[in-house]
Amino acid sequence: MRRAARHPVDFPAIVEHFVHGDLRLHICNLSAHGFMVDDGGQLQRGDRIIIRLPIVGRIEAHVTWTRDTRAGFQFERIIRLDDFVAIIDELQPNPRLRRSR
Repeated sequence: MRRAARHPVDFPAIVEHFVHGDLRLHICNLSAHGFMVDDGGQLQRGDRIIIRLPIVGRIEAHVTWTRDTRAGFQFERIIRLDDFVAIIDELQPNPRLRRSR
């Protein structure tokens, strides 16, 4: 069972992989605990990366699962709720799904 709701996003990112160097990945959903990419065929469970996200900056994550070209990551620390809401407001591709102000 998931610990946090996933929010759909469309976020191309360049991440720092600890073995392969810089990789281009596409984040398709995000939660306060982690994210999923849909183009991570070169990744394996346990791989570690550093990603730069809006609002929180650089954050470390590791691959918890892979299937076909998808991969799921868990952040090394949980993103604070107010920071997470600000990230979603910035990355949410559908304005109707954004939080009303």
